[in-house]
Formats: sequence, C-alpha cells, structure tokens
Amino acid sequence: MVGVSVGLGNVWRFPYMMGQNGGSAFLFIYLIFTLLFAVPALVSELALGRETRKGPLGTFSGIFGGRIGKWIGYLLLLTVLVADSYYLVVIGNVAFSTYFSVAEGFSPETNVFYQEQLGNGVLQLAITFVILLLSLIVIRLGLKRGIERVSKVLVPFFLVVIVYLTFQTLNLDGVGEKLRVFMMPDISAITIDVVFAGLGQTFFSLGLGGTFLLLYGSYMKKDQDIVSVAISTGIGDMGAAILASLFIIPAILVFNLDMTSGPSLLFNTLPELFSQMPMGRWSGSLFLLALTGIAFLSNIAALEVFANALREQRKVKMSKNQIIWLLGIIEAVLIIPSALNPALIGHLDLIFGSGMQTFGSVISIIGLAWFVKRRKALLQVFGEKSEGKIPSIYFLLIKWVIPAILLFILVSYIYSSIFS
Repeated sequence: MVGVSVGLGNVWRFPYMMGQNGGSAFLFIYLIFTLLFAVPALVSELALGRETRKGPLGTFSGIFGGRIGKWIGYLLLLTVLVADSYYLVVIGNVAFSTYFSVAEGFSPETNVFYQEQLGNGVLQLAITFVILLLSLIVIRLGLKRGIERVSKVLVPFFLVVIVYLTFQTLNLDGVGEKLRVFMMPDISAITIDVVFAGLGQTFFSLGLGGTFLLLYGSYMKKDQDIVSVAISTGIGDMGAAILASLFIIPAILVFNLDMTSGPSLLFNTLPELFSQMPMGRWSGSLFLLALTGIAFLSNIAALEVFANALREQRKVKMSKNQIIWLLGIIEAVLIIPSALNPALIGHLDLIFGSGMQTFGSVISIIGLAWFVKRRKALLQVFGEKSEGKIPSIYFLLIKWVIPAILLFILVSYIYSSIFS
C-alpha cells in the first residue's frame, strides 16, 4: 500500500505545489486534510474494495446500478489512464536524469546539456515507452511475483536514500535561517485555490480516487486490519512528503531558485544541488534511482486498475497477454501529447490529479456509507469491534461530514475558477 501511495506525488508534485500555493500555508492545509479526511477516505476505499471483491467497474455497477455505475467506473478509469500518461512522462524524465547523473554527473558545464536533452521530446518519449514496457512486464508477472516482490525492495531503499539526503541538505550553509523564515505560515495566503490544491495533493499522493486502493482492497485478506493499514499508509505517505520537502525545499532556498516554477521545479533544482553537494554525483544517482523505482510502483498500480477492469468484463473475450498489449497501446497513445508538450502536464495534473481523484474518492465514500448496509460496512472496517462509539462516529463522518466538506470545496473551486 505504501508502494502505491509514495511516489512522484511526494517528491515531484508536493514541492512544486507547495511553491505555487503559499508555501508553509499549503503544508498546513495538506496535513489537516491527510489526518482528518484522507485517512478515513482511505479506510472507506479499502473496505469497499474488500466488500465487493471487484475493481471500479464491478464495484460501482453493483452498488449504483448497471448503467450509472458503469459510467462512473469508466470515468474513473479514464482519469487513471490520463493521469498515468503524464505521470509516466515524469518517470521517464527521472529515469533520464538517473542515467545522466551516472554517465556525466551534474556540474555547471554539463547542466546546460542536461536541460537541453530533458527538453528533447522525442528522446523523452522513447524513454517513457521503455518505462511503460517494463511496467507491463511486472503486471504480467502478477501481484505476488511482480508487484509485491518489487515493492519490498524499492520502498525501504527509497526511505534510506531520502533520509540520508535530507541530512545532507540540512547541513548546507545558511539553510537554518532560510528554512525558518519559509516555514512561518502566511495565513492570508490561504485562498480557495490553496485549499483545493492541498485537498488535491492529499488525494493524489495517497492514490485515492475509487481506483488504486479500491482494487488493492479487493485483494486484501478478510481478517486483515484495514484501519491499521490505512493509518500506516497515511503516515508513511505524509512522512515521505515531508522528508522530500526537507531535502528539496532547503536546497531551493539556499541556491535562490524559483519556488514557483511549477512541474519543472524538481528538474531545475537537482542539478544545482548535486553539483555542489559532497559526493553529489553518487548521492544524486542513488536518489534518482530510488525515485525512479518508487514512482514505478505507483504507475504499476494505475495500469493494474485498467487491466483488472478488462479482466472483469465477461463480454471481453481476451487473454491476459492481449489485455496487457491493449493497455500498452492505449497508454502509449495518451503519453505522446505530454511527452512532446510538457506544458500540458501542469494543466492535466490539476484536472485529473486533483479534481477527478477527489471526486472519485467522494463517490467511493458515498458508495460505502449509503449503498452498503451499515452493519456490513462497519464489519469490513472494524471487524468484531464494529459496535460502539468509535464505529458510530466513523460512520457519521463518512456518511455526512466528509462527503459534504469535499463536495463543498470542489464546487467552491469550480465556481471561483469560472467567475474569478
């Protein structure tokens, strides 16, 4: 679950969203949403998946009725495919950066060439296609031999590397004062746009949206404790985002780089950092390798959702290999616009990464609270302890409070965008 959640959302997306949305004020909003809304939503998606034992199409068709449920499922699957298409492009950028760090090393002399090649759409497209092919191979191997085995290696490796780099960055000259000033939240910076950005970051980073975690919940054993899985996943994801920020943001402040440069922030920052860090070439190579791996896991989850949806359809007479080939072709086509025009990534990320994933999670919460019997829902979440004050409060939250607040923020943001 942590392998699904921790990825580019923490290292690539979180710092640039923080830079564009009020700095530490955004961090404050993000932490609140993670603890109060995202973890209960995560519990709901896992519980709904385990209750139905199906992916998005089967789950939503079963609880909302055939026609409406299927269209909701198709919409959320489209969200996953589009989001993963630009996500794959960013993984390709990271993979190229890893190769460049090993082969050339970052320095003032090589950084110009690095930026030129990073902007080479044809080269990045080719690298992204290779990442897609490797992802399809892991999916072909299955949950145990593929996804789980890869996760058990890459997640701990990423944690060790990011802790080491955070320590290195916090020892840069002058970093303490700059970080202290930056971390003083400006409450006046909190607007509906910042609130929506914080909400979207929370749901994108954790993989919420009625897709990944719904499907992975369907794979869970019936006696596994969903609440502890959700809490540890939420804390692990939040910790990874904070660690990544303590590594990347101080470097940006010390080197006087532009915090508001958007999706390219990570790739503008790393060459400067690794060209000046002690043993920067090897530190950079390790970090980029770990980041490529951890991002690869989240991408696999996205592709697995779509592959599972095709396997569920009885009318689709396709073998496992044919399904994987079809998935690869569809995703390859969707990758092309973002690879050749990286400016699209920020716009697509706002729509599909923030808005649609939040919408999908709201639909999942409503599905569990309103369309699954209360007794069944609470048994999935709390097991034998499904009676009492805590289960009752949780059910009240997912039935009324959380959907109402999330829908209010979504509608407010849309209204603000149209009439501002």
